[in-house]
Amino acid sequence: MPDSQLPSEHPVMIGIGEYRVGSFPMMTIGLGSCIGLTLYDPIHKVGAMVHIMLPESANRTDRPGKYADTAVPLLVNELVAVGCKNRSIIAKMTGGACMFEYFGTNLNIGMRNAEKVRQMLNEYHIHLAAEDVGGKVGRSVTFLPDRDGSVTVRRADGTSSNL
Repeated sequence: MPDSQLPSEHPVMIGIGEYRVGSFPMMTIGLGSCIGLTLYDPIHKVGAMVHIMLPESANRTDRPGKYADTAVPLLVNELVAVGCKNRSIIAKMTGGACMFEYFGTNLNIGMRNAEKVRQMLNEYHIHLAAEDVGGKVGRSVTFLPDRDGSVTVRRADGTSSNL
């Protein structure tokens, strides 16, 4: 069955460093220090989701969805290719937890990931409409581009919210 026809109860799973673009339901699980980033164009009713692991690619080109500095341009280019305009795209960001606090702030990958995503979104003139980042708890995210870009966050502590 083509991705665009998948029923809402069966979202496409996005693994670490992976991304998808379309109007079908998407989901990523187990976000600790990683970032789940969604981009949604309400005019074209299309979205993109990526599971970012690290802030900087250091010029690695193996998996552009794995790094914030390459994932944001990748998703923007994919959305522009289907007719979206940067200024109409709405971003939502989740994850970025501090999973290894005892190592100190230098290794707070979650905070560094979130900061790099914000910087990249700003460079591309993408509005960050909502975020659920930081803290010490993991998250899973469901993104529904076919339902006005709805994002639901489930936290490992049992709480959930809609962004």
